[in-house]
Amino acid sequence: MLLEISDLEVEVEGKKILNGVNLIINEGETHVLLGPNGAGKSTLFMTILGFPNYKVTNGKIVYKGQDITELETHERIALGLGVTFQNPPAIRGVKLKDLLKIVDERHEYKSDDELDEEVVKLGERLKLNEQFLERDVNLGFSGGEVKRSELLQLLAQQPDFIMFDEPDSGVDIENVELISKEISTLLGQDDENSKKGGLLITHLGYILRFVDATHAHVLIDGKIARTGNPEEIMTDIRKSGFGEA
Repeated sequence: MLLEISDLEVEVEGKKILNGVNLIINEGETHVLLGPNGAGKSTLFMTILGFPNYKVTNGKIVYKGQDITELETHERIALGLGVTFQNPPAIRGVKLKDLLKIVDERHEYKSDDELDEEVVKLGERLKLNEQFLERDVNLGFSGGEVKRSELLQLLAQQPDFIMFDEPDSGVDIENVELISKEISTLLGQDDENSKKGGLLITHLGYILRFVDATHAHVLIDGKIARTGNPEEIMTDIRKSGFGEA
């Protein structure tokens, strides 16, 4: 078991948003979370990350067998939890190349030149050249560039569990295909022995044309209303909307 959420209730500014969410994600599984706007998808996302404005009033979050409900966000990240945001902030004065060097803790490099070479190689995988890596993080990036920048940071970090917040929103088909390929790689979907896991949060479900999900969940009014086969659930949603999902 990689992630276990039990009876989770969450308030934001005194208003209950999540009302008894239960979710288990095992090693090697990729889950997709679907639901209409306002259902609580982003609240669950932020709560797993440990953002302070999201107050857990009941239940717990266990990651790799450890209760992380009260841990700070940076402590959760240090345990191997990764994330891409739908609309990440720009970081003025911090070059993308330098940020990648900070998050890449997998290797002990013999020299700065060796580290620079590794960062450039990662950039090439997502069609981000060396000149692009010299730009401030997300400053003036297009929608597709932001998504690729976020994935590039994950490639450097190599977390064990990754959450993707609307990875298919605001990008064209070419970028979706490129992004999907790297998402699959990050989740270890080309390795049958991979122990990595992931949670894709999406409204449209378009990303599922390119990334294999093992389980799907429909979140409505702060509760998981249905769990099952991703293809079957998406078919029902397309036919009848979330009310019949």
